Amino acid sequence: MRTLFLLILLIGRPAVAGEIAPYQNRFDRDKPVVAVIAENHGTELTDFAIPYGVIARSRSAELVAVATQAGPVTMLPALKINPQATIEEFDARFPDGADYLIVPAVSKSRDPALLAWVAAQGAKGATVVSICDGALVVANSGLFKGRRATGHWATESYRKEHYPDTQWISNVRYVADGKVVSSAGVSAAMPTALALVEAIAGHERAGDVARQVGAGDWSTAHDSDMFKPRLGVNLGAYITGYTNQWFHPVERLGLPVAAGVDEIALAYTADAWSRSKRGRVYAVAAIAEDRPALLTLHGLTLLPDGTDIDGLRMLPPLPSAAPPGPSLDQSLAAITARYGSNTAKLVALEFEYAPATAP
Repeated sequence: MRTLFLLILLIGRPAVAGEIAPYQNRFDRDKPVVAVIAENHGTELTDFAIPYGVIARSRSAELVAVATQAGPVTMLPALKINPQATIEEFDARFPDGADYLIVPAVSKSRDPALLAWVAAQGAKGATVVSICDGALVVANSGLFKGRRATGHWATESYRKEHYPDTQWISNVRYVADGKVVSSAGVSAAMPTALALVEAIAGHERAGDVARQVGAGDWSTAHDSDMFKPRLGVNLGAYITGYTNQWFHPVERLGLPVAAGVDEIALAYTADAWSRSKRGRVYAVAAIAEDRPALLTLHGLTLLPDGTDIDGLRMLPPLPSAAPPGPSLDQSLAAITARYGSNTAKLVALEFEYAPATAP
C-alpha cells in the first residue's frame, strides 16, 4: 500500500524546471519527427538555426524546417532561407503531426495561420518547445494556459499582464511542464536544444553533440535578472544601443558563405553583428540566375544576397573545421575591437548571454 501511495505521488508530481520527459514513440516511427516553424515575414535567426543545427548533428530525429507559407523566410535580424515544407505540405506528409515542434520568436506572434497550426500540433500530442519569445506565440495559441513557462526577460512584465493564466518562471534557462517546454532569451536556444536531444536520444548522445559544437552544460541554471538595465552595471551598454542606432551610420557587413556553411556559426555571427546596431549583415556568395541558393551543412536552403552590394566591409570567413559554439564569443571579441566594449556588452545582454570574458 505504501509503495502504491509513493507511486501515485511520483506520477502526479510535475516535472522540475527543464526536465523534458523522455521520448515516447507513439506512431512506430524510426525516429521522432521534429518540426522547426518559421513565420515568413520575420523569424529570429538564432532561435531557429541553433536548435536546427544541434538536433541535426544528433542524427536522432527526422528534422523539417517548416514555414507558414511558400517562399523565402526573412530571418531577424539578418539573412533569408527557403523552408523545406509549408505547413500544408508538412501536414500531408505527417498527418499524425510532429513529435516535437520548436517555435522561435517571430515578428507576427498573432499570425492566425501560425497560431492555428501550433495549436493543432499541440492537440495532436506534439511536445511544443518555445525558444525565447516564441513563448508569445505559444501563449497566444492557448497551450500555456494553466502551465509553467518562461521567455526573454524583456517581455516578462508583458507576459504576466497579458497571460495571467500561465505561471511565468524567471531566472531559469528552460522549463518543461508536460507537453510544453519554454526557454529564456536567445542564448538559451543551445542548452534547450541539447536537453531535447537528451530526451530523444539519451544523455550520452547529448554530451557527444555538446562536445561537437563546443557547448558547455545544458542545465537549467540561469540568472535572467542580471541582464536587466541596472545603474552602474549595464545601463551604459543599453544607452550605447540608443546612440548606435541614432547617431552612427550603419555599416554594410559582408559575411562570406559557401555550400556546407555551419548553421550555428552562421547564426551566431550574423545575429551578433546585426544586434550591434552598427552594422547590417549580408550573406555574400557568388550566385547565378539558375542557382540562387546554397545548402548549409545540414540542408537548410540559404538565399545569399549576392556579391554586387555597394560599400561592403567584409567580415572574416567562418571557420570550417572548428566547433561552431564559440562563434558567439569570437564575434563579441571582434565587435569589441571594431565598435567598443559597450557595444559588445549590449549584444551579449540582448542574447541573455554571460561570456566567459566580459566585453
